Amino acid sequence: MGTLSERKIAILTEDGFEEVELTSPKQALVEAGATVHIVSPKQGTVRAKEGDEWKGEYPVDKNLSEVSATDYDGLLLPGGVVNPDKLRTNEQALSFVKDFFRAGKPVAAICHGPQTLIDAEVVEGRKMTSVAAIKRDLVNAGVQWEDSEVVTDEGLVTSRTPVDLPAFNAKIVEEFAEGKHEGQHA
Repeated sequence: MGTLSERKIAILTEDGFEEVELTSPKQALVEAGATVHIVSPKQGTVRAKEGDEWKGEYPVDKNLSEVSATDYDGLLLPGGVVNPDKLRTNEQALSFVKDFFRAGKPVAAICHGPQTLIDAEVVEGRKMTSVAAIKRDLVNAGVQWEDSEVVTDEGLVTSRTPVDLPAFNAKIVEEFAEGKHEGQHA
């Protein structure tokens, strides 16, 4: 039995996610025993990027319209430039994200992924990190930003870039295993 054998984790994404920021955490979660679903506003598949190049397509397990935060124990937001830009303007995606915070469930975001959290209005007063390119956005949204490979604040786990994936993956498995956090808030 894995650490996460009773847990279901949603990976919320759109086209344009950084491939390794979805595949590496997903593998770590599955190896820890979690059931992991790629959830998207899109039907069928989502396309990955590696830097500026388009890469593989990944099957969408659940359409966003057919799930809710109550179906899952945790949420992962991969980065990439295009992906969070699409999610942050999708009201259904923002509502889905907010519901994880309202329920005190752990949420993880890497690289540009925290941009979605800004528009979900769940970051003010939190300690976080991200890719340097969105540091100012997070600071302007009220975040205490720090340049660390992984930052955890009451069930919210953030990391900077793919270089930080080993630390990020270890921490998300730990936080998702812990479950609800009373300090998590919407």
